[in-house]
Amino acid sequence: MTILAVCGLVREARIAAGPGVKTLVGGTNAALLGQKLEHAIGEGAHGILSIGIAGGVAPSLRSGDCVVGSAVLADGERIVCDVQWTARLVAQLPSAISGVVAGEDKIIATSLDKAALFRTSGVHAVDMESHIVARVAKAHGIPFAVLRTISDPADGTLPPLVSTAVTDSGKIDIRRILFSLLGKPGQITALIQTARDSKVAFEALLRNRRALGLRLLGPDGGELALDMG
Repeated sequence: MTILAVCGLVREARIAAGPGVKTLVGGTNAALLGQKLEHAIGEGAHGILSIGIAGGVAPSLRSGDCVVGSAVLADGERIVCDVQWTARLVAQLPSAISGVVAGEDKIIATSLDKAALFRTSGVHAVDMESHIVARVAKAHGIPFAVLRTISDPADGTLPPLVSTAVTDSGKIDIRRILFSLLGKPGQITALIQTARDSKVAFEALLRNRRALGLRLLGPDGGELALDMG
């Protein structure tokens, strides 16, 4: 059966793809991602991995750090990730940090909002897909796990343009970015820093993906990790 790799961006999905893995891209449309997941599960799925980059919430995390989810905070509910799958991921990625990941329907962009989230929940990272994965996996009784690399750290603030830069198909719309910069050119400094952070995060995500082998160490035990480079 298939392992579903759920991502927010097309670029993340390209990294996650491989034999025995079907990728799903959510973009910024939570409802559409839920529908895609339900359809994919109907076609057969052995496990679901939420994989990609994320925002750092714990102050100790820096860009490029890897977080393996122990649980997902979804609308106030903590849904525990598959224990065995999580243990395999942590064992295969010695530098990974195990912690709770929050899922949100919108980007948590500012350092103040991240600090508030950490203060109230103690989560390590936040993304826009893991809560959907957790809820759907729980409803269907399917094992799920979370693997995220940090892009923007807790003390970083994303430029406002990021809220509209990603399409529902998970692509970056350059025209939207340019239009936003024309209206608010002061975003350029934050945009440059965001680009630097995301470069580090994607490089780390690729390294981690290569370490996991063909089926992402999924619930069947996975194949031995292969160098897929």
